[in-house]
Order: sequence, then C-alpha cells, then structure tokens
Amino acid sequence: MRWLGLVVRFIVSALVLLFVGYIVPGFSVFGFGNAIMAALAIAVIGWVIERFFGDNISPYSRGIVGFLVSAIVIYATQYLVPGVRVTILGALLAALVIGIIDLFIPTPFRFSRSARQNGNGANK
Repeated sequence: MRWLGLVVRFIVSALVLLFVGYIVPGFSVFGFGNAIMAALAIAVIGWVIERFFGDNISPYSRGIVGFLVSAIVIYATQYLVPGVRVTILGALLAALVIGIIDLFIPTPFRFSRSARQNGNGANK
C-alpha cells in the first residue's frame, strides 16, 4: 500500500507541475512523462539537500530560505529533465504557486521527521 501512495503522490505532483506550467510565465513542462520525471528530479534534489543541510532548509519549514531553496531546486530541474524550461523569475513564481497549492494538498512530507519515524503521520 505504501508504493501505491508514492505513485499517487508523483502523479499528483506531475499534474501540479503541468498546471503550474500552464499558468506561470517562464515555467513550462512539455508532456506528462516529462512532468513525472521533473517531479522525481525535484523530490531527489530536495531529499539530497535535506540530507546535507537538515530539515530546517526544507521548503516545508515555511521560511524565506525554504522558499528560495525550492526555487533553486525548480530551476535546477531544467538541467536534469529535457522537457522542462524555467527562467529565474519563472522558478520564483512556480515556487510560490506550488507552495500555495501545497497548502491545500496535504502530503506526509509536511510533517516532522520524528512524527514520520513514529509512524503516526501527524505532529503531537
């Protein structure tokens, strides 16, 4: 069941990237396959950054540093996925829109590491 949740999360992330590419100038994703690869690249880059710098640098920490890191991750994705084109302004706007969308689409990654390790999926 955990794999199914992961697949659904990447599909939703790809759909969000396609939607953001449609409404944000300077950010475009060409095709659903490229959107899936971009969602995977963003997840991997974000994971690597969290491993090196800790949870406080994560976009989920809701600070300006997290916002800027999110924009940098989105900008860097264009170098890994061939169907993604992003300008600096597009990355900033996409990070803002994705952050707003993330407020309405809850993910288990928003919760603290200790809550995830305990398996309860919620902060106490």
